[in-house]
Amino acid sequence: MRVTSLSLAVLLAGCAVGPNFKKPDAPAVTGYMPGAPPARTVSAHAEFGAAQRFVADMDIPGQWWTLFHSQPLNDLIEQSIKASPNLIAAQAALRQARENTAAQKGAWYPQISAGLSASRNVTPTAAISPASASGNPYYSLITPQLNLSFVPDVFGANSRAVESLEAQAENLRFQLDATYVTLTANVVTGALQEASLRGQIAATQETIKVESDLLAILRKQYALGQISMADVAAQEAALAQAQLALPPLQKQLAQQRDALIALAGRFPGEDVAARFQLADLTLPRDLPVTLPSKLVEQRPDVRAAEATLHAASAQIGVAVAARLPQITLNASVGNSASAFSNLFTPGTNFWTLAGGLTAPIFDGGMLLHKQRAAEAGFDQAAAQYKSTVITAFQNVADALHALQSDADALAAAVAAEQAAGSSLAIVRKQLELGQVAYLALLNAEQAYQVAKLALVQAQAARLTDTAGLFQALGGGWWNQTERVAEK
Repeated sequence: MRVTSLSLAVLLAGCAVGPNFKKPDAPAVTGYMPGAPPARTVSAHAEFGAAQRFVADMDIPGQWWTLFHSQPLNDLIEQSIKASPNLIAAQAALRQARENTAAQKGAWYPQISAGLSASRNVTPTAAISPASASGNPYYSLITPQLNLSFVPDVFGANSRAVESLEAQAENLRFQLDATYVTLTANVVTGALQEASLRGQIAATQETIKVESDLLAILRKQYALGQISMADVAAQEAALAQAQLALPPLQKQLAQQRDALIALAGRFPGEDVAARFQLADLTLPRDLPVTLPSKLVEQRPDVRAAEATLHAASAQIGVAVAARLPQITLNASVGNSASAFSNLFTPGTNFWTLAGGLTAPIFDGGMLLHKQRAAEAGFDQAAAQYKSTVITAFQNVADALHALQSDADALAAAVAAEQAAGSSLAIVRKQLELGQVAYLALLNAEQAYQVAKLALVQAQAARLTDTAGLFQALGGGWWNQTERVAEK
């Protein structure tokens, strides 16, 4: 039955005018940066300091976030996929586009309608003879009728219109995939940002404790006359400075929680159970580097831009067909009688067959300019497609550069934290022996605090930019067990 319907549609479609869409070729480039990228990052002797390998043409799992080995993260993403208003909206938009496409396909077939009219009439006998055979000026007229109209798609106007709508639906299909990829990546990066903030808060609280303990010691030394009040005041200022750094971090954490709750499709007062700490996460060691020729197939935004280009191409055919003759066929059959009982008696039936040909002769250039507008729309879509592809390649290049820099930064942060810790320990001993002034200890403490925060930020950056690479490469939507439900 499906084959028969398709054959009929092709038969009725005729010849489609306008350009046939050709899928754009993949960019003729072999990499994402000048020269060959390194096979792996540097390593550091610290948590999240392992070297990461870049594996050419490694496929991306459909649930790539599981590589961080965090069950709370997996659960939160599952909740977000089920409840995200953005996903629900994208699903509804796709359903709407597909229904509009199906509606447009109906124009390939004859349109049949039925009608029934009934009237009670009186004949003006002073002007004309009674309409009824009995001579009675009062009469009824009952007319059931079937009407058929058909517009053969001789030049493919409807075929191109359907092609354009199908491409628009394909665009929305890939926009749905892009929404899914963005949602899951945002949840991952949001969870990593929360973990980073918790780590920074913990480091800051530890610094506050150390500063408080030191202040207590200095106050005792002042009471014994061993140091001046200036040293105590300086330490009080150092403690206040450390305490000052805590509220902004707590504010950022609260706002990050709000963002995660919103991504899960909930209101701020509802909260989510998951709490994220850096220690509960694992850094993926093997990272994919998709071949440039395949990236345009994997990025849903690129595929959506390609579908938009296809739709614009089909619109040129619609505009060209509008400038050509159009054939219409009409038929009607029915009966007309003064009573229902006489409807199907001899002499009450009628029928009509009609055909028409309409061709534009003069329209003030309207149709010509509409065709030119469609051609300009195609040029615009082509430029936007190229821009989307360039942005996709830039995203991957940025992620690769970031991961290499992150590894270097973490190694430097580890060295800086170890050096600052050793320096602080030495200065404390020297201060106890009276070999250095208190100012030296204050400087060492500040350097150590800065180094500890930098280390936490460097660790979080490696995790975050790892997630960014998976997103930049397309997010593995093609490897889902089922693509995002369309509902």
